[in-house]
Amino acid sequence: MTDPARDIVVMESIDKSFPGVQALKQVSLTLAGGEIHALVGENGAGKSTLIKVLTGVERPDGGTITLDGAEVSIRSPLHAQSLGISTVYQEVNLCPNLTVAENLLIGRQPMKLGHVDWNAMNRQAREILQGLDIEIDVTRPLGSYSIAIQQMAAIARALVISSAKVLVLDEPTSSLTGHETDQLFRVMRKLKGEGIAILFITHFLDQVYEVSDRVTILRNGALVGVYETAVLPRLTLITLMLGRSLTELDDINQHKIESSQHIGTEPLLQADGVGLVGSIAPFDLVLHTGEVVGLAGLLGSGRTEMAQLLFGIDQPTEGSLTMDGKRVRNFSPIGSIERGVALCPEDRKAEGIVADLTVRENIIMAMQASRGWFRHLSTSDQYAIADKYIKLLSIATPSADQPVRNLSGGNQQKVILARWLATNPRLLILDEPTRGIDVGTKADIQKLVLSLAEEGKSCIFISSELEEVLRTSHRVVVMRDRAKVTEFAGEVDERAIMNAIAGGEA
Repeated sequence: MTDPARDIVVMESIDKSFPGVQALKQVSLTLAGGEIHALVGENGAGKSTLIKVLTGVERPDGGTITLDGAEVSIRSPLHAQSLGISTVYQEVNLCPNLTVAENLLIGRQPMKLGHVDWNAMNRQAREILQGLDIEIDVTRPLGSYSIAIQQMAAIARALVISSAKVLVLDEPTSSLTGHETDQLFRVMRKLKGEGIAILFITHFLDQVYEVSDRVTILRNGALVGVYETAVLPRLTLITLMLGRSLTELDDINQHKIESSQHIGTEPLLQADGVGLVGSIAPFDLVLHTGEVVGLAGLLGSGRTEMAQLLFGIDQPTEGSLTMDGKRVRNFSPIGSIERGVALCPEDRKAEGIVADLTVRENIIMAMQASRGWFRHLSTSDQYAIADKYIKLLSIATPSADQPVRNLSGGNQQKVILARWLATNPRLLILDEPTRGIDVGTKADIQKLVLSLAEEGKSCIFISSELEEVLRTSHRVVVMRDRAKVTEFAGEVDERAIMNAIAGGEA
């Protein structure tokens, strides 16, 4: 149970509305010193809004925030930092071209005779990182290090600039490997031991149980409950998050079995020795109508490179690609769209959504491009298409005219899916379609993929989560070191795939 004497932050009955959306309804959150507190919920549950209220990005419509026993009104992120509340976001927002030391101490550089004392700055930076048990060359550019090290630097910077009492970590592990995540957890536990309150937002439930002391669950902008992690059964946690039973997750396997009956005998797409020098080794791939082929492998194994070649973002330097038995010569995204191929990219923020446009405008974008800019879709047609896919995919938005930036990450992902489904593709390439989204939305997307397969559409499904690949795919292609190493069909043994990924005998 929480100890009021150790409570650093107490948020009580927080309300927050946006046009057409009640984002938070009487939500409370308590953070104690020396604890790691997980905040979980489906996309759209209110997690991001609650963080923004705590860190001064948004002002609440109602409720109170108490810090160290005194009520405060947090006016801005800078004000939050001055109060000892620091945030490290999923996308590291430091300067990759500057050195590690410059990133840690920019604005606080030690000076000597009117100039930066570089030796003193580098020494201070080393001492700061050593306090987190991190030993690296602080004179190297930050961008030369892994995302994990950049995350550590962002945490160190947050501690330096605010003498943080509260550290908010927003999806810090979404792009990390298992080893890098372990490294981050060591730092989190060290800070916990020093009495810092850590709010940990994540979609990885294994990590909730591995590192957190308590967990707060939100659903539809309301507080579901606060629980001691050690005594909360995992099944109960998921059920509370979803607000519904897990039978629909179990239904996916049956869905897969049924969809396998619809796989065609003739190849829809066939790659023979297709490769790109410096990007991916030549590979063979056959994809049939109504078939879902999963790409399994570690980050950097070549999955995205294969997807970009097949969609025409990159042009192969060798091999041939045929669709419907006809050789592909126009390697370009427009050419692919005309052939009925669609790609949902890995980075939805950089390559997917157009944040300044509405949900409707984002959904009709690819269809309009395929028609050409001189054959405009009428406004009524645009609304009809947008409303159809908002309903089909259960996109949580007050209207088709809502700016897409106001939607949660999972709903933004559904908007990108809607964009490509509106083109009625025959082949859908999904590159990490469920990264950083909640359990319920993952299940929705997996079921959608298998439903499309039953309708005769084909899919290439890429995911870092092997369990997800196995659940969704009829056949699994294993990638390693930017090369296809083997493939498995039928009922696949997870151990065999992991062995192939690791370089053992398939």
